[in-house]
Amino acid sequence: MDGHKERASEAFFGRRRGKALRAAQIKREETLLPLLKLDLSKPAPEQLAELFFNGDAPHIGADVRIEIGFGGGEHLVHEMDRFPQTGFIGVEPFVNGMAKLLGALEGQKQRLQHIRLYDDDATELLDWLPSSSIAGVDLFYPDPWPKKKHWKRRFVNEKNLDRFARVLKKGAPFRFASDIDTYVNWTLFHCAHHPDFIWSASTPDDWKLPFQEWPGTRYEEKAMKAGRTPAYLTFVRK
Repeated sequence: MDGHKERASEAFFGRRRGKALRAAQIKREETLLPLLKLDLSKPAPEQLAELFFNGDAPHIGADVRIEIGFGGGEHLVHEMDRFPQTGFIGVEPFVNGMAKLLGALEGQKQRLQHIRLYDDDATELLDWLPSSSIAGVDLFYPDPWPKKKHWKRRFVNEKNLDRFARVLKKGAPFRFASDIDTYVNWTLFHCAHHPDFIWSASTPDDWKLPFQEWPGTRYEEKAMKAGRTPAYLTFVRK
């Protein structure tokens, strides 16, 4: 979208940095990230597979997926290895999370061929993408903003669902996972009232079942040890 730089960030994420990065992590941030980072100052290609061309014959098919807030990148790497012909765009403004993913990508030619990254506000990326260009959006364990006065900062809201609906292809999934029951209910409510999405659940227990070949995450493991039950929701773009 033209003028994306002029608008203020909607800031659905919290802090940007945690522990100080090690020297090797800083080097990857300075050398590897610029090679993979999307440049939103240039128009998005109509065919998103072009984002992954590297001078060789195209190796990415028509499907490009997004994971917003990938944390340490465990699930993103898992899916990249499962689907080597799919292009992936990972969004993570938390510097330490990006550093972990870059460590898993360094020297891995196959992975590097089908990943692009963005380290800022995901709404800027969504507004930049062409309509009906994305084969799936994943949003796992986003910041729940538990205080009522902060609920407006939850990523799932009417405006962002409009964004998802614009970029997703017909029939493409929006997948959501959380261990915070109020955010699960919030997401179900907003998606149920959005005209472009339908919950794909076919049985009452579907929300308890992890996604296919779900690898889990470190955050999820901590949540379960603390006695919180994760929910796994899939909504389909009509």
